[in-house]
Amino acid sequence: MATREITYGEAVNEAIRLEMRRDPTVIFMGEDIAGAAGRPQFEGAWGGPFGASRGLIQEFGSVRVLDTPISEMGFTGAAVGAAMTGLRPIADIMFVDFAGVCLDQIVNQAAKMRYMTGGQTPMPLVIRAAIGTRSSPGQIRGGGAAAQHSQILYSIFVHFPGLKCVAPSNPYNAKGLTIAAIRDDDPVVIFDHKFLMGTRGAVPEEAYTVPIGVSEVKKQGRDITLIGISRMVYVCMEAAKALEQMGLDAEVIDLLSLAPLDEETILESVRKTKRLVIVDESNPRCSVARDIAAMVADKGFDYLDAPIKTVTAPHTPVPFSAPLEEEYVPSPAKVVRTVRDLLGLAED
Repeated sequence: MATREITYGEAVNEAIRLEMRRDPTVIFMGEDIAGAAGRPQFEGAWGGPFGASRGLIQEFGSVRVLDTPISEMGFTGAAVGAAMTGLRPIADIMFVDFAGVCLDQIVNQAAKMRYMTGGQTPMPLVIRAAIGTRSSPGQIRGGGAAAQHSQILYSIFVHFPGLKCVAPSNPYNAKGLTIAAIRDDDPVVIFDHKFLMGTRGAVPEEAYTVPIGVSEVKKQGRDITLIGISRMVYVCMEAAKALEQMGLDAEVIDLLSLAPLDEETILESVRKTKRLVIVDESNPRCSVARDIAAMVADKGFDYLDAPIKTVTAPHTPVPFSAPLEEEYVPSPAKVVRTVRDLLGLAED
């Protein structure tokens, strides 16, 4: 495949565009995705807050690219109904923080429909939701969106059977997972980190899929396993570089799929390294990090030579203050400090 470097946001846009060209049943709906409800003088002016839908209304028209009212419950319910009647809708709820007002449609309707109809009603629905707080040192900076626009709420969705949940980490897997989600007959929630949207990477021009339910080993190692989710993969990679200077060889796993969870890859890595640190930007209680820790303690306890550790945000709302927000997010330094404590290594 021919490749070129594009941004994460451009990769998502390309994935949706290619699937809408391939399949006329794919529709896209959400707030501000077309610009001023498709009025000609504003069409495509914005393309959503992160530009992921820019230009789509010009190509596919206002019948398939639908600017919606600010009513997440309403248009998410419409998307569920559309998926039940032969369409393949993509519903963009903008920030995951807004999911509370449409949670009934997602967890009581979309997630359960195939089960309640004995598998007779497919639910080919994609829900897009932006996540993320301020970047850590060395990464794209931004933030300041405070407690109601900065959360990492994927653990809520992972709790419900019937939903598939993915968290891409770079332009390549963002495009591949988005295409895989659109083609899936189950509801898939895609969590795009807002501070990854401008990152660049090599992406094939053609359509391709990244399988849902499979993690990726980003770096092989022998001394400790670091698991990262979304932007935390970069934090893990930076921490691995720092640990290398200390003579420690860290293995880094990009989780990618939160539900279903790739238990085999995680357990195989822990079997090799004997130690595990999970880095999760969300709050610690009932988190994906703690869920993975429980799974490994249950199924891989005999592999471990040390306790499982997690590096997460604190159990507080996201602060507005820039210095506090910077401290709030897991950083490479916090990961390195956790590894040192785990191995009983003194500070330099």
